[in-house]
Amino acid sequence: MQNSLIQKYNIPGPRYTSYPTVPFWNKDGIDKNVWINSFKTSFKESNTSEGISIYIHLPFCESLCTFCACHKHITKRHEVEEEYIKTVLKEWELYVALVDETPIIKELHLGGGTPTFFSKENLEYLMDGVFSISKKHQNAEFSFEGHPSNTSKEQLQTLYNCGFRRVSFGVQDYNEKVQKAIHRIQPFDEVEKVTNWSREIGYTSVSHDLIFGLPFQTKENVIDTINKTKELQPDRISFYSYAHVPWVKGVGQRGFNENDLPANEEKRELYEIGKELFAALGYVEIGMDHFALKTDSLYKASVDKTLHRNFMGYTANKTQLMVGLGMSAISDSWYAFAQNVKTVKEYQQIVNSGEIPIFRGHLLSEEDRIIRKHILNIMCHFTTSWQEDAMKIKNIENHLILLKEMENDGLVVIKENSLFVPEAARPFVRNICMAFDVHLLKMKPKTQLFSMTI
Repeated sequence: MQNSLIQKYNIPGPRYTSYPTVPFWNKDGIDKNVWINSFKTSFKESNTSEGISIYIHLPFCESLCTFCACHKHITKRHEVEEEYIKTVLKEWELYVALVDETPIIKELHLGGGTPTFFSKENLEYLMDGVFSISKKHQNAEFSFEGHPSNTSKEQLQTLYNCGFRRVSFGVQDYNEKVQKAIHRIQPFDEVEKVTNWSREIGYTSVSHDLIFGLPFQTKENVIDTINKTKELQPDRISFYSYAHVPWVKGVGQRGFNENDLPANEEKRELYEIGKELFAALGYVEIGMDHFALKTDSLYKASVDKTLHRNFMGYTANKTQLMVGLGMSAISDSWYAFAQNVKTVKEYQQIVNSGEIPIFRGHLLSEEDRIIRKHILNIMCHFTTSWQEDAMKIKNIENHLILLKEMENDGLVVIKENSLFVPEAARPFVRNICMAFDVHLLKMKPKTQLFSMTI
């Protein structure tokens, strides 16, 4: 890859787990009743035909990882577990009370924070509560994020008994200097132990999350980490670009400074090395940042063109409606987005007063939904066609000018109101999506809102 292209296109840009992206949601937010009506409409349209998705945010962590930009609550007090779960179940009850039929859950994900902060008893209590007023889809896929250092075999067995078949373990990097800088001490034997336990119990998909571009990370570190990963052969690998966003309130990026991070070209080389090694091990690149063995459902979804992307990242299950439960969780009805309040205290107060705890959101316009469709196509399938939508996209000529420049740089192939992203240009997929982003092009933010794209 030419360094000149990296220098040209390595600019701040969204990761497009949604469109419009959160910074460009309506400044006036969304009226709670508008969100509720959107939820009810989407539920009615999709519950019996495809089921719905549930994301449950479990925000507690015992210690702060300094690479993390997620919303979390640091505490060693495990007595917070039960009250938090009661509140999550109360929130779910508020949603279920809005509809006339039993929710059918096709996809459920426990994210964090650290879901394995919670005891096996409380995890079981949570799942029993959710399914006391809803039921599982016949093709359901349940997954959770596990911290290798505090995931027990009992927790794995409990969640398996509740229907979970996929687990993702956060590894990041095995080098001790890197781990110390990001405050994430993660010995290989702990990852090996929980991976083997998962397979012994019967989990059909084990994923490892790795990150490139971390402080003090070198080419040798990445090669060593992937060689260790090879020994365990996870079904999926997420190979994320480290998002350095120290300006975001509440993130923990304090254990290092920008001089400790790999430079642009060096960081991109880390990705290229990883991609080459994964391919040699039999992994296929899926969308952006993800790799899977051909036996995994994510690969099958990619081949079948059913791959989907939402606030949980890439998923093999597409649902129109995703309900986010818990502090800071985001819901998506396809017609609108809504985010819950961002502190545990406020979240619990609002829910226990009988209110759905959203504090901001966005009602999508027709143009938003059209652009969203094309960005999803590019992020999931590296191709899209706007033949039928050309007249509905305002100032489409401005988008075409940007795409033409990208075509001249070899990033896209354009034919008859459609485009295709060549394999060599896939690292630039965020930039290509940005050419369609009406809100980004219109607003031209004067301060940095997003991590760098490459």
